[in-house]
Formats: sequence, structure tokens, C-alpha cells
Amino acid sequence: MSLALYIHWPFCVSKCPYCDFNSHVRDTVDTEIWQSALLSDLEHEASLTNDRKLGSIFFGGGTPSLMPPLIVAALIARAEALWGFADDIEITLEANPSSVEASRFADLAKAGINRISLGLQSLDDDALKFLGRAHSVAESLDALNVAQSHFNRVSCDLIYALPDQTEEQWQAELARAIGFGTGHLSLYQLTIEDGTRFATLKRQGAFTPADDDCAAGLFELTRNMTADAGMPAYEISNHARAGEQSRHNLAYWEYRDYIGIGPGAHGRRHATATQRHKKPENFISAVDRNAHGISIEEPLDPQSRGVEALLMGLRLDAGVDLDDLSRRIAFDCTNALDEKAIRHLQSHGLIDHSGNMLRVTALGLPLLDGILKQIIRTDEPFTT
Repeated sequence: MSLALYIHWPFCVSKCPYCDFNSHVRDTVDTEIWQSALLSDLEHEASLTNDRKLGSIFFGGGTPSLMPPLIVAALIARAEALWGFADDIEITLEANPSSVEASRFADLAKAGINRISLGLQSLDDDALKFLGRAHSVAESLDALNVAQSHFNRVSCDLIYALPDQTEEQWQAELARAIGFGTGHLSLYQLTIEDGTRFATLKRQGAFTPADDDCAAGLFELTRNMTADAGMPAYEISNHARAGEQSRHNLAYWEYRDYIGIGPGAHGRRHATATQRHKKPENFISAVDRNAHGISIEEPLDPQSRGVEALLMGLRLDAGVDLDDLSRRIAFDCTNALDEKAIRHLQSHGLIDHSGNMLRVTALGLPLLDGILKQIIRTDEPFTT
């Protein structure tokens, strides 16, 4: 089974209302120092996992599309030398749809990127202002055109269930997005997280979030429209044409090993959880001392692995094969499940448990967080 590699670039060029790295805004970075540090971090992980080839690489974080293409190329080349690549390796980079970032797409393609995940967020300028995005719709569509000219695989992100958004408005916006012809769409409902600007504005009465009935209606509309367009949901928020699913994200959801390098990156390898130092300066210091940036390296007991695997796998439309999952992680996953709660939810059509397969139904998916809390025996659900 191939490995997934996540490379975190921590630096942003502007503050974002829901970014954890707002303190990492930089106009410039020392390219030589960061290339050396990331390569050292990469080589440390390869020394522990080079028995398998890489199936995917994902460049994420702050503003990875402003990562110097020379560093991107160096990391991809070194990763191939250390692990080897699967024949159809997927190499994705997250990008904001600005003209500055789009101007780098040609160089990033030459560096080895073959898939772009473009954060359009909305096709309405007023909504973009509400979301705190710096780009306009016109700028984002220009960036999309550039992306499609350089990459065969393009994914677009959109956020819906915005305050006062009607079903008709979202239907028109989603139809327009489907019409762009990309192979993948990530469609997220707006969520209000504690400690964010949105939470403050909500508390101040600046806006009223979409109610549960409205959000559920928009969720159903989204699934129906994408399915009719040949882009059915394969995960609660992700939709793709045949063969266009994100192989990298599937590694998370299917609970496969993945390597995380760079400030703040998480990883799972050989039943061990890893986390890198989050602050860039601390990460650099750690690499200088230890030749890697790890701050936490913790073995996971079988119960913890079972809980994590179920929490991730039940996000998928296909659900989880309990027998296969139990065999892979050497833990009987049924021991982490509340069978009584499952039977109750199944009687209401929210869960389907047939043989060794367990999945949350389309009716249950809008209630996923609550369902997982009921059926999985854990006090603190794992999030990644």
C-alpha cells in the first residue's frame, strides 16, 4: 500500500478569518534556510518509511501557492529519490485564486505539481467580502482559467449555507461551478468555530447563521445536483467525476499511513501519531538540533486507532468495511461501537449496517457529528 505525504508551508501573505497561522504573515522568507529544513525533515521520515512508494503528495498550509517553485521542485525530486513514486502519483497544491498566485502556476506545473485545489469560496463578491477573502469573482475566474490551462486535474472549493442565502441563489451558483468542467468540487457548509471572527460577529448580532432546516435543504440540493451532473458525493463535502477523487484525502479517510512534514504538520505512521513544531522559528531550531521538526511522537493504542479510523471512515459515502479495517489496524472495531445506538439510528434510516459494512445514510449525513458521538465510544472525538 502506497504512502501519502503532506508538506505544510506555514506562511501567509494576508490574514485570514479562519486561518490558524495568522501570526505567520511574511513578505519574504529565506529560501535557502527553508529548503534545507524541509529536506531534512523529509529525509528523516523517509528513513522510517521507505519500504513503500508514494501515492500522493499534498502541499498545503498558509499560502502554499506562494511557496518558491524551486523549493517545490527540490522536495518533489528528493521525495521521488527517497521513496519512489507510484505510476499515477497525485501531486496537489492548494492555491488562492489571486492573480499573483496564478502567475506562478506555469512554474509550479514545471516543478511537478499535477493537480491544483483552488479556493474560490464563492461566486458572489458580497459573499467573498463577508468571508474575508481578498480576491474578487473576476480575479478568481481568471485564476481558474490559468489553472485549467496548466493542470489536467483541478478542484474548486465553495462555501454555502451563508447567512440569508436562498436555495435559488445556491442552485444558480452551484450550476455555474459545475459548468466550469473541473473534475472535483469541495462544497462546505459554513461552520462557526469558537475563537474565529465569525464567532465574534455572530455573538455581536452582525449576522444570523442559516438554520438547520435551511442547511439540510441546501445539503440535499447539493448532492442531487452534483449526482445529476456526474459528480456524485464520495465524502460528506467532496464530489468528483469517475477517477477524480482526491487520492490524498482518501488516505486520511481510509486511515492509511501518511507522512506530515513542515511546521504544524500532523502524521500517522506505523501506529504512531506525529506532530511538528507549529511556530516556524521553533521548527527551524528543532531541525537544527535533531535533523527533524517533530515536537510530538506518540504511539497510538489499538482502541485509539479504532476510534480514529471510524471517525474518519464514516465521512465516506461508502462507509467502512469493519472486517477490513479491523484487520488493517489489528483491532476489532466493533469494540469501539455502541451497537444499541446503531440499531436505534438504523431504525430511523440514519445508518445502514449490513453485514460487515457500516455507513451513515444520505438522510443521516447532515447529522454526522451527532451520530458519530452516539455510536463511537469516545469522550473526545479525534479531528485532523
